[in-house]
Amino acid sequence: MKKLMIVVPAYNEEEALPKTLTVLDSILTDLIEQKKIDQKSRIVIVNDGSSDKTWDIIKTTSNSNSHITGINFSRNFGHQNALVAGLTAARDYGDIFITIDADLQDDVNAIYEMVDENAKGFDVVYGARNSRETDSAFKRGTADMFYGLMGKLGVEMVPNAADYRLMSQRAVDHLLSFKEHNLFLRGVVPRVGFPSTVVYYARKEREVGTSKYPLTKMITFAWDGITSFSIAPMRFILMIGIFSLLVSIGMVIYALYQQITGQTVQGWTSLMVSLWFIGGFQMIGLAIIGEYIGKIFNEVKNRPRFIIQDNLLSDQDFDDKQVNTQPIQHAEAYNNDELN
Repeated sequence: MKKLMIVVPAYNEEEALPKTLTVLDSILTDLIEQKKIDQKSRIVIVNDGSSDKTWDIIKTTSNSNSHITGINFSRNFGHQNALVAGLTAARDYGDIFITIDADLQDDVNAIYEMVDENAKGFDVVYGARNSRETDSAFKRGTADMFYGLMGKLGVEMVPNAADYRLMSQRAVDHLLSFKEHNLFLRGVVPRVGFPSTVVYYARKEREVGTSKYPLTKMITFAWDGITSFSIAPMRFILMIGIFSLLVSIGMVIYALYQQITGQTVQGWTSLMVSLWFIGGFQMIGLAIIGEYIGKIFNEVKNRPRFIIQDNLLSDQDFDDKQVNTQPIQHAEAYNNDELN
């Protein structure tokens, strides 16, 4: 039987994490009892530099239940880096790997189907939403626009799929060979290849805690995805430059015609409009080019994508440690002074 590693990035999730661990541990225990996965399977929580009691909850739960383990960043490195760090740390201990967020908005019951699909020979099983009924009209519209734009730019993505997916060990090995710092895993994973399929599920509302992806972060995330996979924005600048050049040639011809026919009129308004038009596009062009230069700057520095301060996973003896299959305590058990 294969060892399953469930990687869960967590940033300031002290409200949601106790219930998340309870639910995921129940799923893991059930799969073990059904003999679909090995009893040495684990849930790896990646504490992404949280300022609350997230790491205390991870340590406390790990001490009482061998299914739960985790790693702790020295500071906040971001969601995408947390996913890569979790896969990196768990790589030597597992055979199949599932990544899922800690907010329980993704249907954990899809894990059963993911494991079954992997048993059929699929190296990558994407979890995708079957609808966006829980989203606002604005969020649905912008999401559809984003996926449509990425498709036109030639970026292979699974529509309505986030970072909830299963990957085999060989797929993870090749994913970790991608060394870019500007990570956009939704676009990188499809480039790994291997047989893949999609499991559809209904996404729920967040029950507790607050979203870690407000509108500004979502816009930044989308922009990073576009600039990490396509130079189309710079080509767009080229097209605008050519268009502006053609317009300027037309204006020169028009001005000469007006001069020859004696109809020259002082055009202060048209001059100012032209200046603002060209100046605005120049500023936009410089900003887009600067964005790419900035990404090159970050890449060539080759700084570590994450720094692990504590690693509970490396301290566990997978060969000799007694596996505790008892369910962990419920969320209410953490509302005491033990974690203060």
